[in-house]
Amino acid sequence: MEELPRSYSRLCKESGAEPQEAVLQQLHAAPRGRLDLATQSLTLDTCRALGELLQKEAQLTELVLSDCMLSEEGAALLLQGLCANTVLRCLDLKGNNLQAAGAEALGRLLRHSTSIQSLTLEWNNLGTWEDAFATFCRALAGNGILRQLDLRNNQISHQGAEELALALKSNTSLQQLDLRWNNIGLLGGRALVNCLPSNRTLWKLELAGNNVPSDVLRAVEQAMDHNQDRQATFRESRARARVLSKEVRHLREEKSKQFLDLMETIDKQREEMARSSRTSAARVGQLQEALDERHSIISALKAKLQMTQAALALSEQKAQDLGGLLVTAEQEQRDEAQRQAKEHRLAQQEAAERESKLLRDLSAANEKSLLLRNQVDELERKMKSQQDQLFLARQELTNTSAELKMRATQAEERLELEKRRSRQNLEDLEQLRAKEVEHMTRHLEESERAMQDRVQRLEAARLSLEEEVSRVKALALSERSQAEEELIKARNQVRLEEQQHQAHLEEKLRLLAQARDEAQSTCLQQRQAVAEAQARAGQLGLQLEGLRRRLEELQQELSNKDQEKVAEVTRVRLELQEQIGRLQAELTAQEALKEKVAALERQLKVMASDHREALLDRESENASLREKLRLKEAEIARIRDEEAQRASFLQNAVLAYVQGSPLRTLSPPK
Repeated sequence: MEELPRSYSRLCKESGAEPQEAVLQQLHAAPRGRLDLATQSLTLDTCRALGELLQKEAQLTELVLSDCMLSEEGAALLLQGLCANTVLRCLDLKGNNLQAAGAEALGRLLRHSTSIQSLTLEWNNLGTWEDAFATFCRALAGNGILRQLDLRNNQISHQGAEELALALKSNTSLQQLDLRWNNIGLLGGRALVNCLPSNRTLWKLELAGNNVPSDVLRAVEQAMDHNQDRQATFRESRARARVLSKEVRHLREEKSKQFLDLMETIDKQREEMARSSRTSAARVGQLQEALDERHSIISALKAKLQMTQAALALSEQKAQDLGGLLVTAEQEQRDEAQRQAKEHRLAQQEAAERESKLLRDLSAANEKSLLLRNQVDELERKMKSQQDQLFLARQELTNTSAELKMRATQAEERLELEKRRSRQNLEDLEQLRAKEVEHMTRHLEESERAMQDRVQRLEAARLSLEEEVSRVKALALSERSQAEEELIKARNQVRLEEQQHQAHLEEKLRLLAQARDEAQSTCLQQRQAVAEAQARAGQLGLQLEGLRRRLEELQQELSNKDQEKVAEVTRVRLELQEQIGRLQAELTAQEALKEKVAALERQLKVMASDHREALLDRESENASLREKLRLKEAEIARIRDEEAQRASFLQNAVLAYVQGSPLRTLSPPK
């Protein structure tokens, strides 16, 4: 977005004008894809530069020009530049007092624009000039891109509403139209209602504040609901058709792929069968040659076998001697293992006893710590009770001081009374008052000293209790840490002893196993030599039998593969026929769904025509009822006038009779 300010400045300089600072700031601060110039007073040069800039701008999708006080020529220049823009989606021209030239420029924009989907024209005067607004409506009729149009407060009369109705009959893209706070009236509302059956895309129409009768508003709401339902059913049917087409296409691709894979597998099987037949024929010739060679080898091996049997008898004698030695070594090994196991069990028992003793000590230490904690809690409770007593003592001290002050005031009052009663006893009363005051002050001082001593004693007791609590806690922690250290040391010692004893036993077992392995290895070597000689003889015989069986199996496999190939081809043909049948059934079902959709659309058309006829009948009935009501009201007014005239005549007659004057005819009051 950094290119916009530079391009704007360059275009202004080329036209010989200075760029506006407010516009430059908005261009610098504009987010990607949106330009907001609301409430900026745009000059004619700025409008010309912005129009040229917007012709080639490929990043802006939203342009806000509300309350910019655009002139007719400036608006025309801006809209002319937007005609060549193919990226802009939303345009806001609210509150710019657009008139005839603005309406014509907007019409040109709607005819040439291929991207604007939302247009806001609130608070303008497009409907004041009927010819210009008709041009705008004709351009709207041919536009196939616009989705949302806001025409609030545009002075649109019933003629403008009729032009809009004609445009809506031909428009196939507009979905939301806001016409609130205009001057549409009854005729414009009826024109809009009459055009709605021809429009299937508009699903929101706002007509509040237009002096439109409630029956027209209800008809508009019903038409909008009908269009919403129609669009919902259309979207649903289109989605279903799309899903079905995708499924059919997917099934066709899968079946073609499966068929190709099957043909490839059949070709590969044929090639493998031909290759296997060729290799089997070559293999039969090789086996026959190998069979002849083996006969000569077997005769040589028989002689060697006799020699190895003699050596085998000697090796068996040696193996028996070594077996006896091995049995004695194993017996000694078992005895040593039993003795080591017994020693290990004793060591484990001792370790278990030590561990149980340490656990008992630890449980005792835990119980002791719990007891100490209980003592700490008890001391804390005592401390709290003493604090409560201290608070009560302080409260009592304040009460006594207040009481003493009150008594002093009472004494002063009595003294004043005695002064008024008699001046003779003044000296005695003064001495008495002085004594009483001295006694009270002395009593007060003594009580204060007693309370202070008591408070000090309670503070000292609280401090001693806190020290004892901290000492008990430290003692419990130290005992617990000592017990845990002893337990850890004991476990480490037991583990170390077990490891040493186990290492000693493992060394002994390793030596015994090594001796046993050496003896067994010698025996195994002798046995392997004998077994190898016997195995060679048996293998040669087995190979002869295997070669014969292999020939028979190859012949059997050839016959089986031929049968499997025939069966596989028949099975594939059956599967392809079944899949073709299923696809045909799905196609018929899809055609049935399409027929149902067409039938539903026909039903909707019939219902819409019936609804329109019913509305027209209701309107004619309402008009006849209004006419009857007007006639009745006129008749009632005439009857009221006649009654008023009769009453005036009667009143005049009575007055003339009372006054004795001749009857005068008076005209009735207006």
